[in-house]
Amino acid sequence: MGRGRAKAKQTKVARDLKYRTHDTDLSALARELHGEPVDREEAAPDDADLDKWSDYADRD
Repeated sequence: MGRGRAKAKQTKVARDLKYRTHDTDLSALARELHGEPVDREEAAPDDADLDKWSDYADRD
């Protein structure tokens, strides 16, 4: 007993996934699955941020 609410939610999610149209970028998915590098660049930390938080660094 007590499973009615969980089952109703699962049914709602399943129905939403089945009938909602998705704009899926299949080429991006294929690149991700094959492990090819992503075309975005990582942002380097700003020196001001490093100075701000340097007080909390471990000093061994």
